[in-house]
Amino acid sequence: MSFVYVREPGDAAGLEHDLARDRRISLDCEAAGFHRYSDRLCLLQITTSSDTYVVDPLSFDPTPLLKPALEDPSVEVVMHGADYDLRLLSRDLGIRVRGLFDTQVAAALLGESALGLQALLEARLGVTLAKKYQRADWAERPLSEGMLDYAANDTRYLARLSDHLLAELASAGRDAWAREECRALEGAAVQATEEADAEDPVVRVKGARDLSTREVTALRKALEWRDGIARRRDKAPFRIIGDQPLLEAVLARPLDVQQLSAIKGFPGGLARSEGGALLSLLDDVAQASDAELRPYPRRSGGGPGRPPPEVEELAERLKVARNKRAAELGLDRGTLLPNAILIAIATARPRDHAGLAKIEGLRQWQQEAVGDALLVVLNRTQ
Repeated sequence: MSFVYVREPGDAAGLEHDLARDRRISLDCEAAGFHRYSDRLCLLQITTSSDTYVVDPLSFDPTPLLKPALEDPSVEVVMHGADYDLRLLSRDLGIRVRGLFDTQVAAALLGESALGLQALLEARLGVTLAKKYQRADWAERPLSEGMLDYAANDTRYLARLSDHLLAELASAGRDAWAREECRALEGAAVQATEEADAEDPVVRVKGARDLSTREVTALRKALEWRDGIARRRDKAPFRIIGDQPLLEAVLARPLDVQQLSAIKGFPGGLARSEGGALLSLLDDVAQASDAELRPYPRRSGGGPGRPPPEVEELAERLKVARNKRAAELGLDRGTLLPNAILIAIATARPRDHAGLAKIEGLRQWQQEAVGDALLVVLNRTQ
């Protein structure tokens, strides 16, 4: 199948014309985070009513070309699983997409269990996509014709898929649900990027919450050590060494490079070439005073502790009502209402719909779909 490869502004005349004319476009992004240190935006695929374009943001800045259409709320931007791509667009190009229609969100609100693009295209359109380049390094140049065609396929069928899903949503009376979810997703992308930039890296490591303050400080230093190596080598940090071997090194406190390389999963070459610096950092933490240590970060508004027993007990009863309603609607329980929102409701204990509407993160469609059932439980406890 054909596509237009846009590597410089001179290649973009057709795309510029289509973006100025079309009221619906399909969009997808490729990044390099699986292979490279930076998960920078490496490719954009755009399908208009007349053609498919593969845009190379590593060759030129496409922001002036794309920003007017993508930020125009009257232009529907069809994407699939847009959350991560929206963050990339916001962070790397300063573009905040408006007019989003996310086919994954739509499928979830229709009660679909298989939400991947491949599964939806097969079920709705009978289209089977190749999987050959799922783990490709999109930062490499030049890109092969096969890689480019694979990327273009991610948007070629999105408009047809969205037509099917929109019709099903309208038939089920859930089209307003999808619109609300997509508007919320647009707004959350920028906030999520800002929060990720400020996040303490230890919170991403399984088991870190249970460490002592000194161990947490040592783990943080070890993660910084790995990050520096990954940056120099332009590799994803997990490709340098996984979280668990690094955590084991922190806990084991090896005395030399030989002991370090004996840790399961710790690459011997890495231990020999870079291990001395890690051992030095761990020794510094071991000798540090208590005042120099930083504990595991506390969550805003309280800390990592569990909610009070009475809140947990009420949340469990709210879950029963939520689960029953989800079954009636044919929705995944978490799609109808996440457990975190139930905890917030159990904490606030609203008495009516006006009180429910004040719960942060509760969508209007969720309140309409399950609010009455939740209020029955809440008013039994007053």
